[in-house]
Amino acid sequence: MDLLLRGVSHMYGDTQVLRDIDLAVGEGEIVCIIGPSGCGKSTLLRFIGGLERPDAGEVLLAGAPPAGSLNPLTYVFQDFALLPWRTVEGNVSLVLEDHGLSAAERRGIIDDVLARTSLSDFKTALPRQLSGGMKQRVAIARALSVRPAVMLMDEPLSALDSQTRELLMDDLVGLWQRERFTACYVTHNLAEAVRLGHKIVVLSRRPGRIREIVEIDRDLADRQQADAKLDAIQRDLWQLLRDEARAADRELADDTV
Repeated sequence: MDLLLRGVSHMYGDTQVLRDIDLAVGEGEIVCIIGPSGCGKSTLLRFIGGLERPDAGEVLLAGAPPAGSLNPLTYVFQDFALLPWRTVEGNVSLVLEDHGLSAAERRGIIDDVLARTSLSDFKTALPRQLSGGMKQRVAIARALSVRPAVMLMDEPLSALDSQTRELLMDDLVGLWQRERFTACYVTHNLAEAVRLGHKIVVLSRRPGRIREIVEIDRDLADRQQADAKLDAIQRDLWQLLRDEARAADRELADDTV
């Protein structure tokens, strides 16, 4: 199932936050969205997920959803969004409970996604008993349980320490190699974008426009080691963003005065 954005633009009051966004996300692609603070990255993700409607343009899903899909789009949030009184399996079960599934069907899905995310041994644990990385794996398992066409990932690793972030990136790569899931992945971290993105969409400062789309023709599994080409891509991305980020910081500071 492909995701298509055509002419997406939006105003908040007198401020234009996004302008003329055209983007295609192919099935099985991870598309990372980067840009300076305030450029509309998370707003764009909300439009894709249907949480808000843009003033202009459209967001389309083309093609058939995966077999057994319960939700075509699902989120993975920065703050995990786990219910503290529910166990790991209870948090995963939450998104399945309004879909008319039998208890046996829910049990089968939960056991499957916990196995795929290496959480089977922790299914009865509460969130407070888990590390930050494991909490985010629960959030990913919950997203996978509805078999989405596209996962929408909003800074999913930014709350984690650097070591845990590296481990979660390895987990996501391994998961993608097995599942070939589709994702729109918002991040401030250029290393994450280069590690995980098949395409990297660079947004300008507000109003966010697509300044460039960088495609990386390298298998995700081959990006774990230091590589001169990938380092060069990351440097080029920073060159694109540096002046925009400085200007955006000045604009945001002016808005608060």
